[in-house]
Amino acid sequence: MSRQAGTEMRESQQPSQRRQEGKPSTAKRMIVMVLCVLALIVLIAGVKFMMIKKMMAGMKPPPPAVVSTAKAAFEEWQPGLRAVGSLRAGRGADLALDVAGLVTRVDVHSGDEVKEGQVLLQLRDSEDVALLHQLEADANLASVTFDRFQKQVAVGAVSRADFDAKQADLRSKQAAVAAQQVNVAKKQLRAPFSGRAGIVTINPGAYLNSGTQVVTVQQLDPVFVDFNLPQKDLAELKVGQRVVVSLDAFAGRQFEGKLSAISPKVSADTRNVQVEAVVPNPDRILAPGMFANINVDVGTQQRYLTLPQTAVVYNPYGETVFVVKKKSEADREQAEAAAKNTDAKPAGEKPQVAANSGGPPMSPDALVVEQTFVTTGATRGDQVAITKGLDEGAEVVSSGQIKLKTGSTVTIDNSVRPANASNPTPQEH
Repeated sequence: MSRQAGTEMRESQQPSQRRQEGKPSTAKRMIVMVLCVLALIVLIAGVKFMMIKKMMAGMKPPPPAVVSTAKAAFEEWQPGLRAVGSLRAGRGADLALDVAGLVTRVDVHSGDEVKEGQVLLQLRDSEDVALLHQLEADANLASVTFDRFQKQVAVGAVSRADFDAKQADLRSKQAAVAAQQVNVAKKQLRAPFSGRAGIVTINPGAYLNSGTQVVTVQQLDPVFVDFNLPQKDLAELKVGQRVVVSLDAFAGRQFEGKLSAISPKVSADTRNVQVEAVVPNPDRILAPGMFANINVDVGTQQRYLTLPQTAVVYNPYGETVFVVKKKSEADREQAEAAAKNTDAKPAGEKPQVAANSGGPPMSPDALVVEQTFVTTGATRGDQVAITKGLDEGAEVVSSGQIKLKTGSTVTIDNSVRPANASNPTPQEH
């Protein structure tokens, strides 16, 4: 009975074991699931990649950048020192009387050309003239008496003491006449030198106190220019150097002169040295007090390759410019450079070939830019000197560089260009 029960139990367990042997394990199921997910991801990525590639192939290339250009050219530069200063008359004075009095006559009008010694204004001097006549009469009498005593002393008719007294009396009266002549002269205002009179506002009948300014007289040919330069420029200054003066009042016109004097002292406050130049003014159009821009020619002329300052891109690693070339020319230069690099490489090493961008083919006549390092020198106005890195006649981008890199295509529009003046002047609109 027990044997029969054991046999039945074994028979009932055998189908269950057969079912477990036919069913896959959990680890196998997980591996299959991961492989399916990876295959799905690869499939989706491949489809996405093909879509992006197709989209990029159908996209149009960006349009060429619009830039302005300038050609590098040699120019003669005259080294110079620039400063600002003011004009001063060759001789000028604000005239006033040193005595008070009533004005009886004004002999000058505003803007008149006056001569040295010319009477410009007269104060009332009738009392002074009357006193002068009295003193002159006394002096004449003393002179006659002295002549008589001089003859008598020769024959011993008068003592030597009386003769000396008469001589002293004559000299005293003559001194009184001279002093009164000075008092009469003080009642007249005369021009101390030839020049142009200023605005006259005094009229006859006015009472003037001593020291009251009556009129200004300015000698306008030549005029002086006073300006200051830093002490570091002192070694380059010499008397006689050419000076060019320009003024806002006469735009586009320059006045030439010469350096006439250099102060022997440097200011302890500003460390500047005062300089004076003389400028001929035959037309008398330059007026004292005018503001002026001064350029002093120093050294000899030099020949520089120049560009507008806007053409140079200043970077921490150096200055660069974008040179405009045709695509065919750029490719030829690139091939020549690659050939040189191939010759310089060790044997057996293959040259590196630039990868194709995959874009549409570019016309050989298309304009592209190449970024080139340059060495800059002196500046003058809107221009900068290029001492190394560029050849004469090279066409360089002068505006629009911010959107460029080597190989970028460009379109040139020079309808509006950056300033390129050697001596720019402020423009007001």
